[in-house]
Amino acid sequence: MKKENLPESGMDRRRFVGLAATTALGFTIVPRHVIGGPGYFAPSDMITLAHIGCGTQGIREMIPLLSNPQIRITSVCDPNRTAAGYRDWSKDGMRKDVGKLLNKPDWAPAGGFPIPGGRDTAKEIIEAYYSNQKDIRYKGCASYEDPRELFAKERDVDAVKIMTPDHLHGVLAMAAIKRGKHVLMHKPLSNRLREGKKVIAAANKSKSITHLIPWDSNGSMETVMGWIKAGAIGNLKEVHNWTNRPVWPQYSEKPKDTPPTPDGFNWDLWLGPEAERPYSPNYTNMVFRGWYDFGGGAMADMGHYSLWTVFNALKLTSPTLVIPNRSHVVTFNEPTPYRINNDFAFPLASTVRFKYPANAERGPIDLYWYDGGMRPPIPEELLADGKELPQEGMMFVGDSGKILAGFNVQNPVLISGNKSLAPAPASTGSQDQVALTTAALPLFVQACKSGKPYAGSFQEAEYLTEAVNLYAASLRSNKVLKYDAATVSVNDPLADSYLERKYRTGWDLDSI
Repeated sequence: MKKENLPESGMDRRRFVGLAATTALGFTIVPRHVIGGPGYFAPSDMITLAHIGCGTQGIREMIPLLSNPQIRITSVCDPNRTAAGYRDWSKDGMRKDVGKLLNKPDWAPAGGFPIPGGRDTAKEIIEAYYSNQKDIRYKGCASYEDPRELFAKERDVDAVKIMTPDHLHGVLAMAAIKRGKHVLMHKPLSNRLREGKKVIAAANKSKSITHLIPWDSNGSMETVMGWIKAGAIGNLKEVHNWTNRPVWPQYSEKPKDTPPTPDGFNWDLWLGPEAERPYSPNYTNMVFRGWYDFGGGAMADMGHYSLWTVFNALKLTSPTLVIPNRSHVVTFNEPTPYRINNDFAFPLASTVRFKYPANAERGPIDLYWYDGGMRPPIPEELLADGKELPQEGMMFVGDSGKILAGFNVQNPVLISGNKSLAPAPASTGSQDQVALTTAALPLFVQACKSGKPYAGSFQEAEYLTEAVNLYAASLRSNKVLKYDAATVSVNDPLADSYLERKYRTGWDLDSI
């Protein structure tokens, strides 16, 4: 799949979801086999899928996969066997969702654990769901601890879904692509820039369909671009995007305690390509996002949902300069305070500024990312009305006006500028991310069958992958970085070393 064959500016979210709904409808009217009854799809109309990563988010997103009649999950993989130790955003929300799926309101993970997770739990859910479907002939779900064993044994599987911590994304995506498997994966593509570039290059040479899930719930830039092109805010100069993330604990010191590894949890496999260290629960589950080794920080976590459509619409490519501004932590060393040299975990809060060069259609643009409660200065237009900025949002600043919108560019408002030049806004209200992903699944199935790519491929995410990894390298080094896109390098040697990974034996991209 060649990058130049993709639409130059991608596909906006409204067109994407509309196409998904149309495609889903088209799938429901294909001829059914008499023996199958209503809703039956012949095996030739299905794709088989291996689900790698059975943590809380993995199981949450397994539910719409199960509900899709053209997908069969045939195997699962996770280094954690049971549901011990999992955390989630709600104490019993996902347990209730699984109970609803299985028509068992009192369902709970084996062992009496409150939060579902682990490969045994995933296998139980899958087999229970399929056994309840009269028209499904299901042979059972294979279970693996090691993804390398899964790839070796599940050679006939059509696709994989990767729902692991960030540090395994690029490695496992490469393993799948090398074997000709289609890949459905959550963000980020990789938490190391050069690794991500290699995965994109492999996808370019492969016939594998690749899709990053956050594209499904990107907002639409239709209204904003209409106003910008009409001249309502003059020449666009700045884009500001801010989030209330992190909404998980951030650590300013490395774990000092060394508790025993939980029974059934293969810590060595969880580490994968990363260096050995003692087990700590404060590395795993939802908090992995906050460690440079294992996560991508708040921008990798949320920026894919908000900025991908902005990158496409404005044709942002590679930044020339990345300017970090981060919080720090001070503690005591007996009677003397000192500042912790934190090059291991993302800061509690940060602002990172990216400078993007002009192109044939617009002038240079500065992109500002904010997290940890940081926000832009309140615009004078809002102060005059006694208003403040929301906790999350997006703002487009021109030399003669401003547009304020929600975090995913929803509900844009022209707060200053020439309103007589502004066309009527399109409807861009927010939509549920899981619902949007569910609507998009038929497109993935269709693409796997036809071999024709659709919106949201790895290749489309290249420049956003650059941004989120340069964000991490700039914060970790606390240096202003000059980025050379041609050599995929930066001017500071320490920061440059953060653009790649030192792989443990057996986990590098060549041997995986």
